[in-house]
Amino acid sequence: MNKTKPNHSIYENSNPEHLADVGILSVSDSTATVNDDHITQPLKDPVCGMTVTDQSPNTFNCKGKSVYFCSAGCKAKFVADPKKYSAADAKTKVLETTPIPSEVMPIGTIYTCPMHPEIRQDHAGACPKCGMALEPEMPSLEDGESPELLDFKQRFIWTLPLTIIVTVLAMVGHRLQWFEMTTQSWIELVLSLPIVLWAGWPFFVRGFQSIVNRSPNMWTLIGLGTSAAFIYSVVATVSPNIFPASFMAMGRVSVYFEAAAVIISLTLLGQILELKARSQTSAAIKSLLGLSPKTARKINADGIEEDVPLTHVHVGDLLRIRPGEKVPVDGVLTEGGSAVDESMLTGEPMPVTKGIGDKLIGATLNTNGAMVMRSEKVGSQTVLASIVQMVIQAQRSKAPMQRMADQVAGYFVVTVVSIALVTFLAWGFFGPEPSWVFGLINAVAVLIIACPCALGLATPMSIMVATGKAATQGVLFRDAAAIENFRKVDTLIVDKTGTLTEGKPRFNQSVATSGYTEDEVLRLAATLDQGSEHPLADAIVKAAREKGLVIDRVDNFESSTGIGVRGSLNNKQLALGNSALMEQLNIQIESLKAQADELRATGASVMYLAVDGKLAGLLSVSDPIKESTAVALATLKALGMRVIMATGDGQLTAKSVATKLGIHEFYGEVKPADKLALVDRLQREGKIVAMAGDGINDAPALAKADVGVAMGTGTDVAMNSAQVTLVKGDLRGIAQARAISEQTIANMKQNLGFAFVYNALGVPLAAGVLYPFTGWLLSPMIAALAMSLSSVSVITNALRLRSQK
Repeated sequence: MNKTKPNHSIYENSNPEHLADVGILSVSDSTATVNDDHITQPLKDPVCGMTVTDQSPNTFNCKGKSVYFCSAGCKAKFVADPKKYSAADAKTKVLETTPIPSEVMPIGTIYTCPMHPEIRQDHAGACPKCGMALEPEMPSLEDGESPELLDFKQRFIWTLPLTIIVTVLAMVGHRLQWFEMTTQSWIELVLSLPIVLWAGWPFFVRGFQSIVNRSPNMWTLIGLGTSAAFIYSVVATVSPNIFPASFMAMGRVSVYFEAAAVIISLTLLGQILELKARSQTSAAIKSLLGLSPKTARKINADGIEEDVPLTHVHVGDLLRIRPGEKVPVDGVLTEGGSAVDESMLTGEPMPVTKGIGDKLIGATLNTNGAMVMRSEKVGSQTVLASIVQMVIQAQRSKAPMQRMADQVAGYFVVTVVSIALVTFLAWGFFGPEPSWVFGLINAVAVLIIACPCALGLATPMSIMVATGKAATQGVLFRDAAAIENFRKVDTLIVDKTGTLTEGKPRFNQSVATSGYTEDEVLRLAATLDQGSEHPLADAIVKAAREKGLVIDRVDNFESSTGIGVRGSLNNKQLALGNSALMEQLNIQIESLKAQADELRATGASVMYLAVDGKLAGLLSVSDPIKESTAVALATLKALGMRVIMATGDGQLTAKSVATKLGIHEFYGEVKPADKLALVDRLQREGKIVAMAGDGINDAPALAKADVGVAMGTGTDVAMNSAQVTLVKGDLRGIAQARAISEQTIANMKQNLGFAFVYNALGVPLAAGVLYPFTGWLLSPMIAALAMSLSSVSVITNALRLRSQK
């Protein structure tokens, strides 16, 4: 009997109470057998019943016994509620188990810090740099309130009554004369103990960790300030005789239990508000995740249709999409037709008419017709999944503007502690009696009011909101630097095919030289082009097939990016490309130059075909200009942007398109190296350059430009080289991206300005600089309230970006 090798599970524990009565459905009913140690192949997913193998990465390990699943979704469902999938039909024995964690997160969940995205770990906790609660890098639609939020709520609610009582006693206890003042000190001590030692315990832990990690932060200041007030008050209550008479007030040594209690309660309240506000910054990602349907209507090989979970859709499956349903995954339309609403991903308000052969994007809405599609991309390969990943990547990146804030924050805590120490000594030696009491309270106020978190959150919150908003409009920023730099762009270089034009060329005609026919020229060209990724090549291949021409298999295929392709067929050397390729191969094209120029003058692209070093003919392909291009270019010019077109097509074709679009500066027959050189030259002239393109030949220039803009309808290489992707491939998205950039930078400046002004004014006020002139002192309780609200104010201001147009 063959035995399977158990895999290691990501879940180390499972609960015997949950699995005690569960039979694991992980074997096939027909052929699998079981013994006391192992189960054999084939295997069955206990959740959905699909056949799986022991090579599946989704496994659940129970002390060496492995259960296999078809997807992470099925595994998560099983672990969350094992009894639901009990062994009514199982043919395996119950496996021994170990406890399941109370909270099972999705497989591979990574936690990160909003302020320090470089911090990444596979479990929840606090950031070792700033002490802020880590949050999942990928939000989930099932996410409820974070565990930390629930914990802080509980601590706040249970201790708030005690805080109120302690504060009332401190404020009016001497007037009510319910107790002797020394007795009242003991009562305040007893009431404040659970507040400080239980409700405030997380703050002290984070403060201690900040010292151990040599990364002082807000929790360092709160820990020092609260512990100073509390420890002093405990000593004053337990051993009042060690203090001089100047410390006496109203029949007891002055104590400040209420200050410690109120600081902790207000800090808890501030954290609750901050965590709630932070959760809203991921609303855009959650809305994107919510676009995808949960099931798909699959057409089986026998023609029977069934609804299956989306995780069970595979590449090549035929899926039916009825009116009003969402497209489940990315694919191609094979039957029927409809108008599809793509606004949720591209921002395009008008539905797009789809016919047989057209591409469909998952999560878009079928408005009226019935369609059948063949799936091509599923899971993490879909457009929607790519959008979500790009948004997350951008949200976790740092804007260049943040560097200044980081530099200030690096010295911030040390500076504040120094100011607090100077405050304590200055008041102690030079202040009015009781001078040292004044010194202690003012020093505590300085420590509490300072808020490095407001400084640290100033730009990350704006970036998180802006990238989410941009994604819903079809604009994807790769990182924060792209958002910051886009507003500075003054020069835009655009490719022609797929950028200014639709990128769906149509074959016009072929012209043959002596010894060849027009169909033979088309057939040979299609034979070569079937290995090319260029849209023009696709049009030639499609035209040859429509004519029923036989397309042979070419050998020694070679693509020269931006100029053409070469290969061999039946010992004949073929070359197809523009005049630059012909010149490189020393092939004379003069005999067809007049006809080529005439075709280019209409805006068509012309390619020459050579056989064994001699010209055999030419082919003409036209690519219509996008309807939105003229409007987009007019908008960009109105913004003061210089627009330059650079294309691999001939000069006459480039001139024709440029004239139609009002572009005064253009370059034809440009190779990838030429586009790169153009970007470099403009940058050396002091221009801030954006490059917009969609092809492999655009990739070097996209990477070199200050901001690379890829068309979402183009190649993966182009999108991987660019910092911004326009999902719809519409140049109007550049104007949108610029507007978002300007709004975001303005918001970031507001946040940074508020954080700087808040601390610049708050710290001196807390130190008591106005006391000689006004007699005003800032209570530590007021300082705690101001500190708690400062971070919330920054986040709230960032959230305003969601409503800006």
